[in-house]
Amino acid sequence: MNLSITDRVALVTGAAGGLGVAESETLARAGGRVLMLDVEAERGRDAAVAINARLPAGAPPVRFVAADLADLAASAALAGRLSEEAGGIDILVNNAAVIPHKPIEDYGLDEYERIQRVNAHAAFALAQAVLPAMKRRRRGVIINLCSITLSGGWTDFVPYVTSKGALLGMTRAMARELGPFDIRVNAVSPGAMPTEAETRVFGDRWEEYNRFILEHQSLKRRGTAADIANAVLWLASDAANFITGQTIDVNGGWLMN
Repeated sequence: MNLSITDRVALVTGAAGGLGVAESETLARAGGRVLMLDVEAERGRDAAVAINARLPAGAPPVRFVAADLADLAASAALAGRLSEEAGGIDILVNNAAVIPHKPIEDYGLDEYERIQRVNAHAAFALAQAVLPAMKRRRRGVIINLCSITLSGGWTDFVPYVTSKGALLGMTRAMARELGPFDIRVNAVSPGAMPTEAETRVFGDRWEEYNRFILEHQSLKRRGTAADIANAVLWLASDAANFITGQTIDVNGGWLMN
């Protein structure tokens, strides 16, 4: 199975986080020219340096670009410039997400709106920015990161889950509209992955939460960021060239579709 994406340009959002770093490195190792985008500038630059130090000789280096996806107009303009500079973005990975955890009445409306902008609206804005080049070349891949929380099994995540529901609908609608241009749009829906975000949200009761996860999964081990990155690479590659409008669940058999 050929999972090479040699010479293709990939834009990964939320690239300084646990999943984003793994996705960026995996795509780069497969030959992709990866643009890492994140609001955490210092963390993102450090991640890019670390990835480049690990890449094999001859692999194209990743490049970090700082951006705040909450500013939709600026983010779209930046993505348009990056697409023009690169001769077109081949792969857009909408991975960025704000993941707050608290009861619904504790969210302010401004906070709720910002979560939607970063987690969902930015995916639309960036897609609009990179689609002209994809349409001209009649090829392209968009991958949206959804979430197992869409199953309804968690509390205190209402704005986050709402944003992921928007991404799911966007995935299907975009896949239908863009199919005639041979642009594929899919989603990857991670299970509970042991990332920095998990530690931050559940750090005070992580052992209890870890047991909860393993009790629900069919596979009695935790997944990793690499498991998500491998699914992203597969969907980005020609090995998945007849797959669009789908959601790939990577959750150790927690949910089965």
